[in-house]
Amino acid sequence: MASLALALASACGGSSNTGVDAPGSDGDGAPPPPSCDDGGSGSGPNATTPGTPTLPSPTIRHLTLLWPITGDADLDATVTVRFRAAGATTWRQGMPLFRVPAGGTQGFTWDDRFAGSLFELAPATAYDVELALADPDGGCVVQTLTASTRAVPAPSPTARTVAVTTGTFTAMAAAAVPGDILELAAGTYPTFTFQRDGTAAAPIVIRGVAGTIINGDVRLDSRSYVHVDGLTINGKIKFNGGRGLAMVRNTITTTEDGITTKTRAEDCYIADNVIDGATVWNEAALGVDGTNVGEGIEVTGPGHVIEHNRVIGFRDGISLLEDGGAIDQHSIDIIGNDIREAADDGIEADFCFHDCRIIGNRLTDVFMGVSSQPGLGGPTWFVRNAMYSVVLSAFKLQRGSAGDVGLHNTVVKNGDAFGVYTTDVFSRQWFRNNLFIGGPGGTYNGYDNGTGRVLDLRAGTALDLDYDGYGSTTGELRGNVGNVVFTSLAELQSMTTEVHAVAVTLAVFAATIAYPTPFPVHAAPDLRPAAGGAAVDRGVALPNVNDGFAGAAPDLGAYEAGAALPVYGPR
Repeated sequence: MASLALALASACGGSSNTGVDAPGSDGDGAPPPPSCDDGGSGSGPNATTPGTPTLPSPTIRHLTLLWPITGDADLDATVTVRFRAAGATTWRQGMPLFRVPAGGTQGFTWDDRFAGSLFELAPATAYDVELALADPDGGCVVQTLTASTRAVPAPSPTARTVAVTTGTFTAMAAAAVPGDILELAAGTYPTFTFQRDGTAAAPIVIRGVAGTIINGDVRLDSRSYVHVDGLTINGKIKFNGGRGLAMVRNTITTTEDGITTKTRAEDCYIADNVIDGATVWNEAALGVDGTNVGEGIEVTGPGHVIEHNRVIGFRDGISLLEDGGAIDQHSIDIIGNDIREAADDGIEADFCFHDCRIIGNRLTDVFMGVSSQPGLGGPTWFVRNAMYSVVLSAFKLQRGSAGDVGLHNTVVKNGDAFGVYTTDVFSRQWFRNNLFIGGPGGTYNGYDNGTGRVLDLRAGTALDLDYDGYGSTTGELRGNVGNVVFTSLAELQSMTTEVHAVAVTLAVFAATIAYPTPFPVHAAPDLRPAAGGAAVDRGVALPNVNDGFAGAAPDLGAYEAGAALPVYGPR
């Protein structure tokens, strides 16, 4: 991803490979206005012809930026980004867009494009976005777009509350109109299929109180703007084809899936639920063929926000659909979830078209940490996730995955610290500011997780990794990146892109962290770094990702030293 490095150098006021970059400035602390002064002129296959940029499927706190192009055969075009709340006078720098070359894998193809995201925006807010495309071979244009983030779903301020009992539920549900809150009294209700729609401004809310129990499934198939809030459900919520739905603060116990759609849905909000599955965390459960069952949360389609859920005891904790079931899987946020005892994947972001954002999740006792099998060109974002007691791979980059971005993740696992065990070539991964610690491994349910190498990326190509911390409780720092084999930190720095890599041990953390064996289950540890330790001030500045860091530079891993732990799971 050389074009990203070039764009970072432009956006951040210096080479992205020579140290910590500071955002560019026009003299008052704001990023400079975009310019075509060095855009070049010319024609031919190396020149860039831009298409029409869009900001598809805004979510509550993020915007997706997508700009199709033709040309740029030499991949040296760049797009820098700045943004502001509409009406504000101060601009902020965004991450440059990723240059995504046309490609394909697993029956999916994608065209040449630039793509990226704006992070941690305010809900229900309009933003101005300026994109500056430059290509020294010809092709330069500045585009200004406006888009608004979505509001957190809520009942209408003029909602009518309708008291419902087990005896009146069927009639009241059939008569519900937009803006109604159906408040279910304590009692046990049977499975139901809801058949009314709300509107964006006036959703229909089905709300429980203490003791409201649904003994069976809740079906919201093809529904629009319906909220399910505070129910205890012995079954699942299924919402095939839903739009603008909200499923919040429910407690779900299931022997199958927890919350799922098997067909394209759009702009749904799944938050603050507790979802317990039937998979038992043991060796026989591990892997795709293990004795495991169920998807904790499963979606396809764009614009979903899945945040602050606690998901325990499934094959996959949170997942996207795969292969032919994957429809328009972009602009999906998976944030702040607490995932435990996932016998295959903690988070399965497979077949992400682009700009799925897996941010700030905590994963404990999982076979695979996060999966991109495959990413369809990217970027697929993995940012500030904390993983402890991963059995096989922290990042499953298989089936030809392309365009995965790993920033500020912390991994403490059994076996090789960062190992991807596949013969399928994965490509164009871009990793910065991560911590990886492994140690002696073993074989679990037939899967060998290595001997304590810090890297085993033998099938990777066009990888761009730097400013990461690596360690192994074996006391050795060895591994391979593609065909390059290294046996020391000095060789890792001199023979790969990891020019600024650092060596770390478990002493990098402020708390005492035990090296994990896979079984039995573990309590989630505190993986914040020790003040003054090897991870502090060793990262690189990334605009709109680690703004506001303390000290001389960002710290490695998911946390800044001394910062409070974020909330994982229900708030």
